Amino acid sequence: MTSTVAFILLSVIFFLIIFYVVFWPRLRVKLIKQREFPSDWAMTIESILPFYRNMPDILQQRLRDLIQVFLTDKNFVGCAGQEITDRLKLTVASQACLIALNQSDNPYPQLRTILVYPSTFVVTRQTADENGVVSTHNQAVLGESWEQGKVVLAWDNVAHGVTDFTDGRNVVIHEFAHQLDHGSGATNGAPLLHTSGAYKKWAQVLGNEFQNLQRQAATGAEPLLDRYGATNPAEFFAVASETFFECPVALRQHHQELYEVLAEYYRLDPENWLSSHN
Repeated sequence: MTSTVAFILLSVIFFLIIFYVVFWPRLRVKLIKQREFPSDWAMTIESILPFYRNMPDILQQRLRDLIQVFLTDKNFVGCAGQEITDRLKLTVASQACLIALNQSDNPYPQLRTILVYPSTFVVTRQTADENGVVSTHNQAVLGESWEQGKVVLAWDNVAHGVTDFTDGRNVVIHEFAHQLDHGSGATNGAPLLHTSGAYKKWAQVLGNEFQNLQRQAATGAEPLLDRYGATNPAEFFAVASETFFECPVALRQHHQELYEVLAEYYRLDPENWLSSHN
């Protein structure tokens, strides 16, 4: 092989690598978005998200685009006999993409698999007491978000969650908020924010609200935010996200700073379209 041929071959290989790494991901997403969105999918989304018609046209289109990408990239696996239907996939995808509307064109890039059980599933936990003694116990859960590119959901709870989009309880939003939290490299209640200056206000507002919820939970009060959010900062962010999307009017009225910080992060103001439906 002459030096000229070798140079051309290396140049072609280099170009292909650059194209695959730099240009192909964006081009691929663009091509997926250009596919025709099935009309029956749109009707299903309207039945799942009762406020969909109240959303601005630009957000409706973006939601459809993200759903196309999401359903192309993510693998749904039925567990314990659970059947994977189009409605199941659209129910999960529409809510997961709702909270990622203004995050990126390729939502949850690290997520690969969504495991769906028919109902509450049991996981094995190991805990250590103050003496370092480790014990193993089983725990029934409705959903889990794993840093290894997986989300696990109980379908009956997912299906029930969309029957009332005003109660502030939504397992899909909760677990996918954890996925957004994972994007920072640590699941600690502080996802990747859009500006470096946003972290100080985030820590101040969410830290204060977390402590307030802990105090309320300790007294047995029934706060607006689910008391499960008092478990740790990561759970607080997930719970606050549920409330932000399902009860935006009440959250702004009773926790204005929290609402504003979340609206800045999500780059959305759901009060505008959710309140008109409610």
